[in-house]
Amino acid sequence: MTLVLILLGAVGMAVATYWWLERIGRRAWLAAAFRALAWSALGVLVLNLSCATRRAAGPPIALLDASLSYSGSARWTALRDSLSAVADVWYFGDQRPARDSSPRGTSRLGPALSAAAATSRSIVVYTDGELDDVQDIPADILARAHVNVLARKPEGDVALVRIRGPERVTQGDTLALEAEVLASPTSQVQRIGVVLGAGSLRLARASVDIEPGGRKRVQLRAPTNRLPAGEQLVTIALDGVVDSESRTDMRLHHVEIVPTPGVVILASPPDWDAKFLYRALKEVSDLPVRGYSRVTDGTWHGMHDLGLVSESVVRRAARRADLLILKGRDEGVGPGPGTKAVWRWPSGENGVTTLEGDWYVTPELGSPMSEAFLGLPVDSFPPATQVTPIDTGTGGWTALTAQAGRRGASRPIVTGIDAGRRRRLVVGADGFWRWAFRGGSSEQGYRSFVASAVTWLLGGADSARGPAVVVHAVVERGRPVVFRAAVRDSSSALPIHLSGPAGVRTDTLRWDGSGEAEVWLPPGEYRYHFGSGGPEHVIAVEEYSTEWLVRPTTLDSSAAGLSRQAGRASAREALWLFGLGILGLVGEWTVRRRLGLR
Repeated sequence: MTLVLILLGAVGMAVATYWWLERIGRRAWLAAAFRALAWSALGVLVLNLSCATRRAAGPPIALLDASLSYSGSARWTALRDSLSAVADVWYFGDQRPARDSSPRGTSRLGPALSAAAATSRSIVVYTDGELDDVQDIPADILARAHVNVLARKPEGDVALVRIRGPERVTQGDTLALEAEVLASPTSQVQRIGVVLGAGSLRLARASVDIEPGGRKRVQLRAPTNRLPAGEQLVTIALDGVVDSESRTDMRLHHVEIVPTPGVVILASPPDWDAKFLYRALKEVSDLPVRGYSRVTDGTWHGMHDLGLVSESVVRRAARRADLLILKGRDEGVGPGPGTKAVWRWPSGENGVTTLEGDWYVTPELGSPMSEAFLGLPVDSFPPATQVTPIDTGTGGWTALTAQAGRRGASRPIVTGIDAGRRRRLVVGADGFWRWAFRGGSSEQGYRSFVASAVTWLLGGADSARGPAVVVHAVVERGRPVVFRAAVRDSSSALPIHLSGPAGVRTDTLRWDGSGEAEVWLPPGEYRYHFGSGGPEHVIAVEEYSTEWLVRPTTLDSSAAGLSRQAGRASAREALWLFGLGILGLVGEWTVRRRLGLR
C-alpha cells in the first residue's frame, strides 16, 4: 500500500508540475515520465521500504547478562556454552564491547538491545532481572526481545554500601569517616562492629544495632599520628556479622597524609569575610584547611579554636600549602616554592585607598568562574560594603564587577591570572559574608563563588602528580579506573606502569574527547607511575560491588525462544533503485533542455 501511494504521489506531482504550473501540455509527457520515475525511486529509498525474502536473517542474537550479579553464578558458564552453539552471543552490562565476556560492574541493557534491534534477527535476553536502565529503554525496542529472567534467591546480607571521608588529612589531625550499613530484608537482627584499620593497625571501632531492611550510619574517628605520611589505603570492615555475602563486608578508602594543610588562610585582622570564608572552605573543599588570624601585633591564633600559634608554625604552613589565601594586611608571610596558587584579598590595610558605599555585583561572562553564578540573581544579593581598586593585569580575566549604587562605571572586584605554574586570584571587595549570612540563593551563590575559586586555583597542571591524575583512587570491582589528563588539550598516548597482585604490567592511556582514559583492572591494590619514572601513587579495585547486593527485579520474563526469522531485504540494498533515480533525473534534464527549459 505504501508503494502504491508513493507511485501515485510521484505521478501526480509530475503531472501537476508540467500541466498546471508550467502549462506546457502534451509536449512535456516524456519529461513528466522521467520526473515521476526519479521521485518514485527517491521516495522508496527515503522510506527504505522492505519486503520478506527467502534468505534467512541470520542466527538469533542472545543478549547475555554479564553483570557480576548474574555472571558470578556457576550456571552462567553452562548457559553461555549452550547458547554459543545455537546463537550469536552478545554480552551486556557496561560500555565494553558486546563480544567481551568480562564481568561487568553495572547492569545496563539499553545500548546492547538497541544495537540488536537494528538488525532483523530474533532477540532473546537472559538476565537476573536486576537491571539499572529498563525505564530508559523505549517500549518498542523492549518489545523486540523475548526475555528469560532467572532471579536470584534473596538471602540475608549486611553490607557496607557507602564510605564518606576526606581524601587528604594533615598529619596529626583526626581522620573522620562515615560508613553506611545496609541490611537486606531477609537478614536477622544483630549487633555488629565497624572497624577502621590500616594494614595490621586497628585505628577505631564502633558498634551498631541493625534490623532487617534497616540502614544505619556510623562515625569512625582516629588520629593520624600512627600513620606514616603519604598515600594510604585504610580498610573499613564489619566485625561479628552473620550473613551470606562476605564480599560486601569490607571497603577501602584512599587518604593522603600530608605534613601541612592543603589550604591555609591568613587573616590580619580576622574580619567577617575571613571568618565566613574559612567556614565555607571547610565545607566545599576536600582538602585539609587551616586558618590563622592575627589579632594583635606579633600574635597568631588558630581560627578553629583561637589558640595561640607561634609565627614559625604559621610561616611553615604558609610555605607548604597548596593554596595560600592572604586576607587583609600583608604580614610578610608568603608562599613557598611548592605552592600552586595564591588568593589575595586586600582590604585597604596597607594604605591603599578604599571606596565605601553600596557596591552591587555583576558576573562577567566568559570567565573561568562564570558558571558558578548561572541562574542566580546576583544583582539582588546584598551589596559589597567597600571596594579596593585592583588591576586585572596583562593576560588576566575578570569574574565579577561592581557599581556604586548601580550607577557609574563598573570596577573589577574579582580577577585572576594564570602566571606560569602558579595561579593567582585577587578579590577587591568586602562584604561577601553578607551573601552567606542572608541565606537562600545568596548563600548558594557564596558557596558557589568559593568552590569555583578553589577549583580554578587548584585546577592547573600539577607537576608533582605527573601528566595525569586519577579521578577516583578506589573503584568497585567491574568498574574502570579513570585518569584525567593534567593538560586539557593532551592528545598523545601516555604509557603507565602498574604493579599489583599479578606482578607488573604496562598499559597505555588513550584520551577521549573529554581528556579522560580508562584502565580495567582485577580486584587488588596497585602502585603506578607514568613513563620511565616519576613518583608512584596508589590505586585500588575493591572486591565490593553493588552487584553483590540483592536488588528488586525490574524486568519480567516473556515468551522466549531461539529461532531463525525470515530475512527482509530493504530498498537501500537494491542498487538498481539508485540507478533508476539517477536515470530519471538525467532524462528529465535532457528533455527539458530540448524543450528550451532551464
